[in-house]
Amino acid sequence: MKEENSSQTEESEQPLEAAAATDECAEDGAAQQSVQESAEAVQPAAKKHKIVITNEIVAEYALRVLVLCVGLFIMSIGVGLSIKASLGTSPISSIPTVTHYISGLSVGTTTIIVNAIIVLVQILILRRRFQIFQLLQVAVATVFGLLCDASLAFLESVEPVQYWAQWLICIAGIVLVAIGVSCEVAANVITLPGEGLSLSMCKVFPKVKFGYMKVICDSSLVIIAVALSLIFLKGLQGVREGTVAAAIFVGLIAKQLNKLTVPAANKLYSLVHRREKAEKADCQTAKSGN
Repeated sequence: MKEENSSQTEESEQPLEAAAATDECAEDGAAQQSVQESAEAVQPAAKKHKIVITNEIVAEYALRVLVLCVGLFIMSIGVGLSIKASLGTSPISSIPTVTHYISGLSVGTTTIIVNAIIVLVQILILRRRFQIFQLLQVAVATVFGLLCDASLAFLESVEPVQYWAQWLICIAGIVLVAIGVSCEVAANVITLPGEGLSLSMCKVFPKVKFGYMKVICDSSLVIIAVALSLIFLKGLQGVREGTVAAAIFVGLIAKQLNKLTVPAANKLYSLVHRREKAEKADCQTAKSGN
C-alpha cells in the first residue's frame, strides 16, 4: 500500500513539476520579450543621444580647425616678414627658405616638400606606433605653404634697406610667428610637422621633456639649413642673427600668450556644449509641458 501511495504521489508531483517548468519557460519567454522590447525602445533614444554627441564633437572640432587656420595665417605673415627682413627666418622655416634660394621654387612649395619629408621621418622613427591620423600634418603643412606664398605676394613691396628697419620687420615677424604658434597650441587638434617631430622624438626618448626636445630638433634643422646654404650658396642665406632671435623669443612669447589664448579658446569650445545642453533642456521642458 505504501508503494502504491508513493507511486501515486510521484505521478501527482510530475504534472506539477511540468506545470512549474512550463510556467518558468513562459516567464523566461516573457522576460526575453520584455527585454527585447525595452532594448528596441532604448535603441532609438541611444541613437538620438549619439547624434547629439556627434554634433557636439563636429561643432567643437570645426571651431578648433578654424582657430588653427587663423594661427597658420598669422604665422605665414610672420614668416613672410622674416624673409623680407633678410636677417634669417625661424628654425622651422630655415630649410624651406634655403632650399627656396637653391632651387628657385616658391617658399610655399619648398615648405610643403620639407614638411612632408619631416612626416616621413616621423614614420621611420615611430614605425608601428605612428598614428594614421598624424598624416593630417601633411594637409596642415600644405595649407601653411600656400599661405606663405600668399603672404609673400602680399608683402612684395616691403623692402627694408637700413639695418634697423630690417630688425623692426624681423621683430614683427617673430611676434606674429609666436601668435600663430599660440593659436596652434590653443586649437589642440593637429600640429605642424616640426612640432610633430619633437613629439615623436619624445616617444622614443620619454625621459626628455618636450621643451628640451624642441630645442634639439630646431637646432638640428638650423644646422642642416646652414650646411645646405654653405654648400650650395657659398654663404649664409636664410639663416642669420634673426634665426637665433626667433629660436629664443618665439617660444618665450608664445608661452606667455598661451596664458590668454588657451583659456579663451577653451571657453569658445565650451559654448558649443552649453548650447547643446540648453537645447536638450528646452526639448525636455516642451515634452513635460505636453
